Amino acid sequence: MTETASHQQLDQMITGYWSSQAIYAAASLGIADLLVSGPQTAEQLAAATDTNAGALYRLLRALASVGIFIENEQQKFGLTPLAEFLRSDVPGSKRALAMMTGDEHFQAWGEILYSIRTGKTSFDKVFEKPFFEYLPEHPDKAQVFDQAMTGIHGRETGEILESYDFSEMKTLLDIGGGNGSNISSILQKYPEMKGILFDLPHVVERAQAHIKQAGLSDRCDLIEGSFFASVPEGADAYFMRHIIHDWDDEKSLTILRQCHAAMPKNSKLLVVESIIPEGNEQFAGKFLDLVMLLIPGGKERTVEEYRSLFKQAGFELERIISTESELSILECVKC
Repeated sequence: MTETASHQQLDQMITGYWSSQAIYAAASLGIADLLVSGPQTAEQLAAATDTNAGALYRLLRALASVGIFIENEQQKFGLTPLAEFLRSDVPGSKRALAMMTGDEHFQAWGEILYSIRTGKTSFDKVFEKPFFEYLPEHPDKAQVFDQAMTGIHGRETGEILESYDFSEMKTLLDIGGGNGSNISSILQKYPEMKGILFDLPHVVERAQAHIKQAGLSDRCDLIEGSFFASVPEGADAYFMRHIIHDWDDEKSLTILRQCHAAMPKNSKLLVVESIIPEGNEQFAGKFLDLVMLLIPGGKERTVEEYRSLFKQAGFELERIISTESELSILECVKC
């Protein structure tokens, strides 16, 4: 790489937040939803969003230069393949993710040096409380979080179902199951299976509508509780996706030990996470690890770190199943 190319690449990396915050603004204003019926001028969009037409034009012009929206000769802006995913009503929508990362997450990233110097979460410093205490106090933000997680993890569920055979499991317990999108997909593929969604009361309340809409109310029980105190007993498989990475080792061990205490002898623990590779390999999980440091206070882990964690909680890591993405399924049994 030439010196000029290196400078250009580094400039793009340094100013990356310019693009992400511009996307955040467009997502928050719902611009993509307004363009579903066809291209509109900045003046028309400004009237619909109560914004300044000149400033909005400059925002959309900048986004059009990187492939999000397109401006025609009449100075009307329309959707592009990238902008389609900023719509609220499309499968895999990234609108909520853009809104969440551009708001609370962006503020927490602004205090990254605090976390690096102290090892503490910058989110707590900015918002004066932990992330998972902040959400129930802000239902609108909690809803955006749910939608963002669906946008992030929606494709993952299909990859999990393609990579792992659940057919021998009569009852699946989804620990920290969120809005129920994951367990709904699994139950729909395995019609003989029963499901249990276990999460905090305010999360279970939000999940009820999703389970009902999926037509699974008779096959999926919703149980309120905290996995730090206990988890329901008697399932064939105890499933956690992106749960352990939210917490430090001490809290993760508490969760895993509660699972161990509740699990029947022949049941399985399925932990779905990104496994950090050794060396300098590019891997999105290495930056997600920084998100865990700044926001909830958890961490991404290597294979050996997971193996050690499971062993301390009384589990043996029996096998690791890779998926098409960076996600892996860590299958554990009780020692």
